[in-house]
Amino acid sequence: MEKNWKIILISVLILAFFPVFFLILVLSGVFGHLQTMEELRNFRNAEASEVLSSEGLLIGKFYTENRTNVTYEQLPSHLVDALIATEDARFFEHQGVDSRSLARVLLKTILLNRSESGGGSTITQQLAKNMFGRNGNGRFSIFINKYREAILAGRLEKTFTKEEILTLYLNTVSFGENIYGIEAASARYFNKLTEKLLIEESAMLIGMLKATTCYNPALNPEKALTRRNVVLKQMEKYAYLESDIADSLIRLPIRLSYRKSGSEGSADYFLVQVKREAEEILNNIASSRGKTWNIEKDGLIITTTLNLALQNFARLSFTDHLSVMQKHLRDQYSSTSGRRQLTKLTDAILAEKNLSHRADEKHRQVIFDWKGIYTDSVSIRDSIRRALTTLHAGLLALDPQNGAVRAWVGGIDFPTQPYDQILARRQLGSVFKPILYALAFEEGIEPCSYLDNDSLVLSEYKDWSPENFDHSYGGNYSLAGALARSMNIPTFNLFMELGFKRLDSLWREMGFSFHLNNTPSLPLGTAEASIVEAAVAYSAFANGGYKVKPWSVASIITPDGDIIYHHDHDIVFPKVLTDRSCLLISAILQKAVNEGTGSSMRTVYGVNSHFAGKTGTSQNYADSWFAAYNPELTIIARSGASSPAIHFNSPAFGTGSALALPLVAMTLRKTELFAETAGEFISPFPDLPPELERALDCPDFKEDNFLDRLMDILKKSEIDDFYKTEKKKRSFLERLFRRKIPD
Repeated sequence: MEKNWKIILISVLILAFFPVFFLILVLSGVFGHLQTMEELRNFRNAEASEVLSSEGLLIGKFYTENRTNVTYEQLPSHLVDALIATEDARFFEHQGVDSRSLARVLLKTILLNRSESGGGSTITQQLAKNMFGRNGNGRFSIFINKYREAILAGRLEKTFTKEEILTLYLNTVSFGENIYGIEAASARYFNKLTEKLLIEESAMLIGMLKATTCYNPALNPEKALTRRNVVLKQMEKYAYLESDIADSLIRLPIRLSYRKSGSEGSADYFLVQVKREAEEILNNIASSRGKTWNIEKDGLIITTTLNLALQNFARLSFTDHLSVMQKHLRDQYSSTSGRRQLTKLTDAILAEKNLSHRADEKHRQVIFDWKGIYTDSVSIRDSIRRALTTLHAGLLALDPQNGAVRAWVGGIDFPTQPYDQILARRQLGSVFKPILYALAFEEGIEPCSYLDNDSLVLSEYKDWSPENFDHSYGGNYSLAGALARSMNIPTFNLFMELGFKRLDSLWREMGFSFHLNNTPSLPLGTAEASIVEAAVAYSAFANGGYKVKPWSVASIITPDGDIIYHHDHDIVFPKVLTDRSCLLISAILQKAVNEGTGSSMRTVYGVNSHFAGKTGTSQNYADSWFAAYNPELTIIARSGASSPAIHFNSPAFGTGSALALPLVAMTLRKTELFAETAGEFISPFPDLPPELERALDCPDFKEDNFLDRLMDILKKSEIDDFYKTEKKKRSFLERLFRRKIPD
């Protein structure tokens, strides 16, 4: 008996010493660093940086953990009540550790190995876990971690008030889906601020804390409803709710306003540019100030130049117009000849990528459709066919006076089509022509000078011949008329007169990166450029000849309101064109909108305000362009498939006026109708100065007179520094009396 008592006594002493032994080990740091009160006082959550539009509206976030911190004053009382009633009913009574709950855990979880008994942690202990995580230490992990959290909880209680602890907890806790903190959760599930939550909404969010996936209302609405009602009953149990109110709330369904954020917002492609620009700014500032910022953790407020209303108008134009044009393109490639062409191209890609033997393998993938995104099991062959016939587009709007980005729609759907079309380089088509005509005005040529419209054959270039879109020839076009009507033969003759070197020089001065080739087709638009480069060039026409630099970040401030960066509005831009040239180009391109190739802006889409504009269509309708501007806004759109081999085969769908112009025109029409954007972006051109008032007062087209036609017959060839050209041989009577005779 005495021996048994000794064994019992020794066992009791060991059991009593065991917790003390582990306590000493934890305090000594054997199982990892234990934060001091000073370190706790200086703790700061990783906080998402918010990106705002120029109107101050949220357009996205940058984060490693999607979190926006709130203050205690922003927490509704019923949210705090729900948390305490559900997670820690004696929160205001203990000093970090609830001895009754801890005793239950030690007995049931550790000694009886019953994990369903619960964690027993107070809100303060959970906060310690949220702040610093847990370490794996073998079979004693839970014991060691509980000790660590109990010690840290005591230190937290000495460092912070109860209200501060509740605020820290609600700002650190995870709600699943990479959502951290109550503010981010409120935005995700109810699309509102925390302070605007209703009682039943607070109860649902607090209920999620037990198991964020299991009780996610978007994934498991029935389980989420059951759990929410448990929270409401707990609030009733601890007298935070009257019974009748609790019962009425329990009968309510869950009403979500589920909203994804970040890369799935309204300006996805733009956010990529903002992040790149902001990081460059912060790196430059860091090198001069010796202080660094982390754009994904420091909760910065980044205000941008983007006008969210204009951005949304542009996105709506994409949906309304491209959804229709996409159907036309797929219908074209569903025809017999279209299928044959698409099959050849698909087989060539499969062979090039060594996938022919796997062409019919099916894989599940996310598919974009204008009716909605969906998932489906699709073969590699069909996936390539769909990708080839997908119609892409990009639209960029700048403030031509300073280069501020006002709208940036880089594609049709960022998650499935992340390549930014605004940065892609494509053939410009006739959008190139105003640069050539601007050079003519720089050289002193007048808008009412006339250009020959007779057809030409370049024998040294395999009898290549410039051809007008309407296949007309003969007579003469004024420079103003030729540009407004986008005539090719007169434009080619203007190029011959001006020469390549001067054009190449101006091209580079205006900010284009593509190396021009001195080929006969150059003046008709075979040069390549991105939308952003074209926007810079057209902005020079709008602002009097200055080459602006596009920018997006207006300011960056810390969560505490300290200004890190503010854009310098006093930047001096290089002047690349004279005022005279810009005034003349703008007057002619207004003429193009009013009566030329861009006239459908007025007649079809009802744009009433003053805009200059130019259409562009590359070879075989591979890409269509439209550029428009006034003194306050430059807006350019381009559309086409990813491969030039896939394109519309009809001008009814493939030209700049049919495919790209509507994207701009529909955006501008909405802008006119909305008072705020109309006041900001709708601005008339200044009147021409007296010396230019009559600069365009001449007929666009003049017939050859008898002497012109006679000289035409006698003149067998023309030679300049670059090309040998030969007039196409025609009958004497045809050349003497013809009008516009088609080829």
